[in-house]
Amino acid sequence: MKRFLFTVLGLAGMVSAWSQSFVFDMTKPQPVYSDAAGHGYDVIAPPSGKTAASFFFSVKVPDGNYRVTVVLGSKKKKAATVVRAENRRLFVENTPTQKGEFVTCCFVVNKRSPYINDKESVWLKPRENDYLNWDDRLTLEFNGPAPAVKEIRIDRDDKVPTLFLCGNSTVVDQAKEPWASWGQMIPRWFDDRVAVSNHAESGLTASSFIAQNRLDKIMSMIKPGDYVICEFGHNDQKEKDPGAGAYYNFSFALKKFIDRVRAAQATIIFATPTQRRAWDEANKHIVETHRDYPEAMRAVARREQVPVIELHEMTRTFFETLGFEDSKKALVHYPMGSFKGQTQALADNTHFNPYGAYEVAKMVVMGMKQIGLPLVGDLRADWKDYSPSRPDDFNLFKWYPSVINDFTKPDGN
Repeated sequence: MKRFLFTVLGLAGMVSAWSQSFVFDMTKPQPVYSDAAGHGYDVIAPPSGKTAASFFFSVKVPDGNYRVTVVLGSKKKKAATVVRAENRRLFVENTPTQKGEFVTCCFVVNKRSPYINDKESVWLKPRENDYLNWDDRLTLEFNGPAPAVKEIRIDRDDKVPTLFLCGNSTVVDQAKEPWASWGQMIPRWFDDRVAVSNHAESGLTASSFIAQNRLDKIMSMIKPGDYVICEFGHNDQKEKDPGAGAYYNFSFALKKFIDRVRAAQATIIFATPTQRRAWDEANKHIVETHRDYPEAMRAVARREQVPVIELHEMTRTFFETLGFEDSKKALVHYPMGSFKGQTQALADNTHFNPYGAYEVAKMVVMGMKQIGLPLVGDLRADWKDYSPSRPDDFNLFKWYPSVINDFTKPDGN
């Protein structure tokens, strides 16, 4: 996805001098983003004032955590606004406001680039070169039925604890509709005292994550008191190189994560891999497809005293509760023509859609509560405990798609 820009809206609004703190009055004209301006409307044409189209706004900042405060609403009209950031990370669900009413929301966005130091960087896959997650700016997406924003404030925050995520396509911030993963949904449940930095990527194994310098990137950012969650297994089971196997190179790679994270005085957590939608139709149960890999992860965790979030078991319960047909509602199963430009049916039994990703994110939060992770003290006030045996009604779930879409299946299975 390239950042095509179409319209310029005159002079910039007020922005402070460079001090890692910015305030933008969104009731005044703003420019289209450029390196010279360092801020502005991005990705798509900015709103004309006559439509309720979604829009993006970017600010050029160094790597780090940023407290973002947005004032939603308009003095001229009713509004209803969703706020996401970078690669569709969800922070604020649909927030309606009456004419003249304003709601202030605060959250922390982690911004990163591929660079580790002047000699090393993350080995990005070609498609990642266009990811909003890896560029030189922090990008906010304002979406919803009728988005309206009065003010944006961005402040650097070097003290907030960071939750780093490592994994594959079931964890990654999926860049494009209709794909989604739990890693981009989980920020919604934490307040402005927690940052989430998702380094997962489609198709990765525990070993390739390390080989591509992704763990090195985390270690360049991590600080004492931070957290790291690792979910692997889907792609690891397909490795065929010498030494491959659940109890060989997979377990060895997991031990590397443990040792490096603990050396940084941070906490590591394992999450067993999410289930595939593979059914024993006769017995109405999910078939085990991950072979020894979930148990190998548990064995390493027992030996090294690493807490485990049992996504493997929770997603099994989730799928079986929904049943054979309705479990498709949690994954990328869409008839041809469901989306503009979709020329063939999508039937993916591994990768989640926004509803499924949202539900799995709740499972991760419940797993954090079950292992007593201190981060759960920073859940938002509207959090309600969740059970995969009583999932949210998919008929009531509402997602406002981004304008960025692609019907190519992500790497991995």
